[in-house]
Amino acid sequence: MNTGKDQESHSLEGEKRHRRVGIMGGTFNPVHMGHLLLAENAYSMFSLDEILFIPSGCSYMKDQTEILDGATRLHMTRLSIADNPHFSLSSMEIDRGGYTYTCQTLEQLGEENPETDYYFILGADSLFQMESWKDPEIIFQKAVILAAVREGRDIKELLEKAGQLKDKFKAEIHLVPIGNIDISSSDIRRRVREERSIRYLVHESVREFIEKNNLYRDLTVPASQENRHE
Repeated sequence: MNTGKDQESHSLEGEKRHRRVGIMGGTFNPVHMGHLLLAENAYSMFSLDEILFIPSGCSYMKDQTEILDGATRLHMTRLSIADNPHFSLSSMEIDRGGYTYTCQTLEQLGEENPETDYYFILGADSLFQMESWKDPEIIFQKAVILAAVREGRDIKELLEKAGQLKDKFKAEIHLVPIGNIDISSSDIRRRVREERSIRYLVHESVREFIEKNNLYRDLTVPASQENRHE
């Protein structure tokens, strides 16, 4: 015979919530403190259980000639997140080969972890581009969107676009304020080429790795080609 306490225990077990995992994707060429601050902010604001960093493989939206190989970018990301217990790393996009598509990544994660809810973190301006991504309906179906908004950005315009996407794709989208974090991978690479300091722009272990291995010394790419949250 079950007591009321036993029944209550079974009920609580049945109502156990799914794990909530944030996805931080990008070229990470290199990963920098802006990525880490954004991930930590999303983690605390939305009571996430984990932030999963997924360095991109071969992005169909970027010129590959300026991007370091996947193994090197993966290693720098590993160095950056090693001291944070709720940050983790996946090589799935690098391992997959071929072009990287967000929809495929989310489908794979959903199949492998059906009891996990995913929160896809991106720069807010990407909201204006997502409809041109491969199978955007799958992205909105498989993940809650957390759009990072820099201080000074026109919130009204972003809210209007988020509303359009919600109506069109039945999406769940949240705007996440991140203050005035003005760090980009392109600027870091430029600083390296100009032999300027990148201390405090990247994790110290990444700075040491870049300097030790003479990374980014010979890359030349116009800033106009790059994404702020690459």
